[in-house]
Amino acid sequence: MERPPASSATAPTTGSAAGHPVPAAEHPVLPSVVAVIGLGTMGTGIAEVLSCAGHEVIGVDIDDAAARRAVTALEARTARQVERGRLTPAERSDVLARFRTYPELRAAAEADLVIEVVDERYDAKREVFTALDRIAKPGAILATGTNALSVTRLAAETGRPDRVLGLHFFAPAQAMKLVEVVSTVLTAPEATRTVTALVNSLGKEPVPVGDRAGFIADGLLFGYLNQAAAMYEASYATREDIDAAMRLGCGLPMGPLALLDLIGVDTATTVLEAMYEASRDRLHAPAPVLRQLTAAGLLGRKSGRGFYTYDGPGSATVVPDAETPAERAVGERGRPVQAVGVAGSGTMATGIAEVFAKAGFDVALVARSPEKAERAVERLAASLDRSVAKGRLTREQRDEAVARVTPSGSYDVLADADLVVEAVAEDLYVKQELFQVLDKVCRPGAVLATTTSSLPVVAIARATGRPQDVVGLHFFNPAPAMKLVEVVRTVLTSDDVVSTGHAVSRTLRKHPVDCGDRAGFIVNALLFPYLNNAVKMVQDHYATVDAIDAAMKLGGGYPMGPFELLDVVGLDVSLAIEQVLHEEFRDPGLAPAPLLEHLVSAGCLGRKTGRGFREYARR
Repeated sequence: MERPPASSATAPTTGSAAGHPVPAAEHPVLPSVVAVIGLGTMGTGIAEVLSCAGHEVIGVDIDDAAARRAVTALEARTARQVERGRLTPAERSDVLARFRTYPELRAAAEADLVIEVVDERYDAKREVFTALDRIAKPGAILATGTNALSVTRLAAETGRPDRVLGLHFFAPAQAMKLVEVVSTVLTAPEATRTVTALVNSLGKEPVPVGDRAGFIADGLLFGYLNQAAAMYEASYATREDIDAAMRLGCGLPMGPLALLDLIGVDTATTVLEAMYEASRDRLHAPAPVLRQLTAAGLLGRKSGRGFYTYDGPGSATVVPDAETPAERAVGERGRPVQAVGVAGSGTMATGIAEVFAKAGFDVALVARSPEKAERAVERLAASLDRSVAKGRLTREQRDEAVARVTPSGSYDVLADADLVVEAVAEDLYVKQELFQVLDKVCRPGAVLATTTSSLPVVAIARATGRPQDVVGLHFFNPAPAMKLVEVVRTVLTSDDVVSTGHAVSRTLRKHPVDCGDRAGFIVNALLFPYLNNAVKMVQDHYATVDAIDAAMKLGGGYPMGPFELLDVVGLDVSLAIEQVLHEEFRDPGLAPAPLLEHLVSAGCLGRKTGRGFREYARR
């Protein structure tokens, strides 16, 4: 835990993930004494990281209670580290001794680096910076922790704009690896190199960014959070379904509304206002519900109530609300389902058939020819073989599941099915033709489901004479692994058919979420504008593909960066979904990024063609 000598500092880089190596011409001397101004949650976390790395830390907060909480938090965390064998008692004593708190700003006079983490209000930050300009020693670097305000404007308030930059940590600072290093047009390269070297020495990943509201991670994150708030405000889906959809459909660590409560509804509103002022993009104009909650003092966890109600201020324990009539209706029992038909022979159809067969349903898998159907069942059996090899299934369970699936080249075998799930090409004409056939061969009362991810379910339903029996069941790929199913009701779908969709999904050990029949449903309507905005960042030369992917994985906890995900999904598929969203909502901010259109036109579709936003080795 000893602080490395200054001479041991190596030439900094931003790491391979960031894609912006800093020139190695100089070996910056790491700051020895660092002052942290503002000892809230973020300031305390930064102070702890610095103290544990061997730096002398001066903590400044005019609130004595905040200072005491910061010291108590450091004592508690280092005590746990001793218990876990990560620190010796002597090392813990050194860490605690290196952190001192003061109530006045002049305590920062001897610091080599000052990091400001006060309230996200320009007036408050300007007051700190103008005071620091008078107090700090001439060579000191002044860093702001803002994530929404102009670093350039703050720098211009001082007499040393070349020594001012942004240093944006992510909460909790102790755990999150990303730090955005924000250089302005006024920042001296030497100051950037010094701070980048410091971030590297802390075991963090520095990503260089330019000065614009939100930078990379928050610039992408808050637009997505804002859309989720607007979706909830429009009563399109419940808060629980929105959050579950994004956790289970995208693998995110938290749902967007729960995350807004954690961040603070007022903080999110402030960030969005700054982003909208800078971009005039309607996607960043704060949803009215955010302003209403802020005005009412319902700020999220810190106030005990926001989108959710909590056990008390500062608590993470959610207190359930009373069940609504709509939620009770969804919980009602649907139609009985024993025999299931799956129409299609592709990856999704095969995966859905596997899910039903493992759950004990008899499944008729129907393709355009017997040969296609048989090959689909062979792929299903191979998938189950892999599950046996991994210990997820026994050989007996595998054989029973395969025996339940009957391949066929004729839709007539669906005559006695209780539920038929369509999983053919994502083409409205193709699906409508199939549903016309199903309408003729399926018994009265059978539930007809489409797995479309972007087409209007009602347009498919109207191809039949029984639109009340048609529902959307949007499984996610790969169907055997993904837990989410979006149950899509049209204005014509019967309540018992929706309940059937929910009941069947639960029997399959999936998590159903209820949503209306509009483009993108929940997941794609929130996911693809975020992906599109990432493309726009690269298109505008604001950041590289690697820097953006690193920022979202390290700063947002996302399992994949946006460009990794786009290349996996397929750029052509992604473009088609974004075009549907733009056509449905007519929002200029949803227009597909020209760069995405150009790549698709050039045949660069992602992993499946060997080249998308990155190049891949051809198999």
